[in-house]
Amino acid sequence: MTNSMDSLSALPLRDDLRGRSPYGAPMIDVPVTLNVNENTHPMPGEVVDAISRDVAAAALTLNRYPDREFSSLRQELASYLGHGLTAENLWAANGSNEILQQIMQVFGGPGRSVMSFVPTYSMYPLLADGTNTTFIAGYRAEDYSLSTELALAQIQEHRPNIVILCSPNNPTGTGLELGVIEAVYEAVAAYNGIVVVDEAYAEFAQDRSRNALTLLSGRPNLIVTRTMSKAFALAGARLGYFAAAPAVCDAVRLVRLPYHLSAVTQATAVAALRHRQQLLANVDDIRAQRDRIVDHLAGLGLKPAVSDSNFVFFGGLKDEKAAWQYLLDAGVLVRDNGIPGYLRVTAGTEAETSAFLEHMTAYIETFER
Repeated sequence: MTNSMDSLSALPLRDDLRGRSPYGAPMIDVPVTLNVNENTHPMPGEVVDAISRDVAAAALTLNRYPDREFSSLRQELASYLGHGLTAENLWAANGSNEILQQIMQVFGGPGRSVMSFVPTYSMYPLLADGTNTTFIAGYRAEDYSLSTELALAQIQEHRPNIVILCSPNNPTGTGLELGVIEAVYEAVAAYNGIVVVDEAYAEFAQDRSRNALTLLSGRPNLIVTRTMSKAFALAGARLGYFAAAPAVCDAVRLVRLPYHLSAVTQATAVAALRHRQQLLANVDDIRAQRDRIVDHLAGLGLKPAVSDSNFVFFGGLKDEKAAWQYLLDAGVLVRDNGIPGYLRVTAGTEAETSAFLEHMTAYIETFER
C-alpha cells in the first residue's frame, strides 16, 4: 500500500467504500512463510516442464483471443472431479475470488444480501461491498462450530439471497457435516436463494469423500467452489472454479468479462490437471505435517482446532501478538487473524513445520509458563 491511500478522501469514491481497507496479508521476506495457506512444496520438475511446453505452444497464438469458453479446461476439471459432472457443470475464473465475485454479481447486487458465518474468509464482505451486496455477518458457537440449528435460525431471520458456507472454514480449518449443508440448502432454496459451499481446501480433509460435490444432483441452487491454488500448488497461476447446474454457468456468462481467462492461464491449468497425480502427491505429506502441528501444540497446552485444511488454527495464547512477533523475529511468518488468543499457521514442508514448532515451543516455555 502506498501513501496515495491518504489522498483517497479527495476522490469521488462511492460512499459505501469510504473508510474501507483493502484485503492483504503481510508480505514479508523471511525464511519460513506460513501465513497464507500456500502449498509450500516445490513444483515437481516434470510438471514444470509440461507447463512450460504448453505455455510455449500457447505463446504462438497470443496475437489471437483465447478460447472464450475454455472448453478443454472445463473437460479436464470435470474429469478430475468425477461425480458424474460434465464440462457443462463447470466454470472457471482467475482464482476463486473472481468466481465468488461473479456469483455475487449475478445473484447479489443492490437490494440483495449475502450471509456467511464469522469468523470466516475475510474476502466475503469485501466482495459484497464491491458488488453492492449487503453482507450479513452470521455468528458461530463459542467454539466456532456451526450447527444446523444455529445456521437455520439466522437464515430464517434474515432470508439472505446468498449463503456462503466455507468448508473447511478459513481461518478455523473445520469442515461442516453434510447434514448442515443439506438443511441450509433446503431452507434457502425454499425462497429461491443460492447456497455456495466454498471448498478451497477440500483435498486436505480428514475424510475427502465428505464433500459438497456429492450433494449437487437435484439441487439447482447449489454451487460448490474450488481452487487450484492450494492442493495443486498453483497459487501464482490464479485459477478457481465452481461446479453447479448448467443454468448457473449460463447465468455467470451474463457478467463475465470477455475472454477473462488468458490462453496462458488455460494452458497452465490444463497441463497441471493432466499431471495431477504428481502435483497431488504432496497432499498426504501436508496432511501429516498438519496433524503433527495439532499434536505438538496440544502437547504445549495450547488449543489447536482439529483441521480439515492445510493449516491449523490454535488458541490458548496469552498474547497472540507477542507470539506472532517472536516467531517473525525468528524468521517464521504465521497469520494473525485478529482473533484474541489465536493464530493460524500453514502446514509446510517437514523442515518448515519443524522450524515453526521449535520456535513456538521456545516462546511458550519462555513467556507463557
